[in-house]
Amino acid sequence: MNLENLEIKNASPSLYNEDLAPARERNWGAFSIFNVWTSDVHSLWGYYLAASLFLLCGSFVNFILAIGVGSLVIFVLMSLIGNAGVRTGVPYPVLARASFGVWGANIPALVRAIVACFWYGAQTAAASGAIVALLTRMDSFKAFHQSSHMLGHSTLEVICFVVIWALQLLIIQRGMETVRRFQDWAGPAVWLMMLILAIYLCIAAGGISLTAPIPQDVLLEKTKEAGVPGVPGSFPALCAVAATWITYFAALYLNFCDFSRYAPDVQALRKGNIWGLPVNLILFSLVAGVTTIAAFNVYHEVLLHPDQISAKFDSWFLALLAAVTFAVATLGINVVANFVSPAFDFSNVFPRQIDFKKGGYIAALIALALYPFAPWEGSAASFVGLIGATMGPIYGIMMVDYYLIAKGRVNVPALYQEHGEYRFQNGWNASALIAAAVGALFSSVLPNFTSILPAWWAVYGWFFGVAIAGAVYYALRAAMPSPVARTA
Repeated sequence: MNLENLEIKNASPSLYNEDLAPARERNWGAFSIFNVWTSDVHSLWGYYLAASLFLLCGSFVNFILAIGVGSLVIFVLMSLIGNAGVRTGVPYPVLARASFGVWGANIPALVRAIVACFWYGAQTAAASGAIVALLTRMDSFKAFHQSSHMLGHSTLEVICFVVIWALQLLIIQRGMETVRRFQDWAGPAVWLMMLILAIYLCIAAGGISLTAPIPQDVLLEKTKEAGVPGVPGSFPALCAVAATWITYFAALYLNFCDFSRYAPDVQALRKGNIWGLPVNLILFSLVAGVTTIAAFNVYHEVLLHPDQISAKFDSWFLALLAAVTFAVATLGINVVANFVSPAFDFSNVFPRQIDFKKGGYIAALIALALYPFAPWEGSAASFVGLIGATMGPIYGIMMVDYYLIAKGRVNVPALYQEHGEYRFQNGWNASALIAAAVGALFSSVLPNFTSILPAWWAVYGWFFGVAIAGAVYYALRAAMPSPVARTA
């Protein structure tokens, strides 16, 4: 289908606005797709997670093996949803209408939007932490940081959080094209700073070390709250590392089509994904591992946050450069992963009242309201697992529907028609909702709020959600009469 010439006729006003319409301008080439991933991974939280997982592996070889396997799986999963975005040209909440119904799609849209709000707050807090670490090098700011508190944080932390929070809103004033231009330079800038950080520490440590182990007692102490089975370096721990790394991207498995729909073709998408995912992820993790070892050799303590490392620099200039770069990087991932999606998701629920920008503002305000409670503080692996598991069932249902039931064919105009092919039961697909509820029961509810399932189950919650929800959905649809044939 030529989406550039596609006109949506007889669209329901409750299902359509210009932001939700199929993409007509497709100028996100392989480099822009690549930088979606540099912006998404090269952040303080991305580094924090990679460094935390490094401790669970026990050795450098184990780390690269676990991260490598996980990165290849991520590439495959992203390609599945990305190809759907290229071929239909629609954002995630609109694509979800094909599986959940034109009204039922609001449920997966809101789930993704709420998760984005949590991540928006977590990334903003990480970026503001880098600025706090820089400012507290000065005695006056350090005294203020220690003496004044509000909203459960130091007043300095609150001020820095609000400033970083506000700066992000400036980036999206002119829509998705501004997002593309910003992430095209923000991602490479972080790569440069990561290399400077690694080189600085390796020089201070007397060279690159891939074998100098962190003592086992230190590893056990640092990983005891991760909720991962097995001791660091064991096979169960390595499997958990790969699973957590895959789950970290659970949100973008759903809404990567928000970006891939702007790609000119599947070939450009595949090229950008190959360089941006397995290649970029493994290299980024390699640098994170080298930096973690070097930092331990220099400072004799495990430092998982880059801002903790930069705060120890003797050079004020290097500390300033690190703080600014990491803050910019985190702005990049927030805009790419945690602003774009809820902007479309909230717009999908009320398309006549909420456009792309208003949807993003709502997400930002929710993240601001969450800040006093800071639900993202604690173990990186546990937070990623809990948040990611909520979205597994939705991904399983959408991929089963698109590839196994619809055979990759979607009637795009009908996605915007209230009484069209995707009306199902008064706009709701009962099969999808039942499957999602069953999947969520086993991915999120039972492992996190009861002791019925084994402790290790929560680590793989996202996978159980995908498999169980997908299987239940396929069975329910197979038991129903064949739907009307879909057009490409």
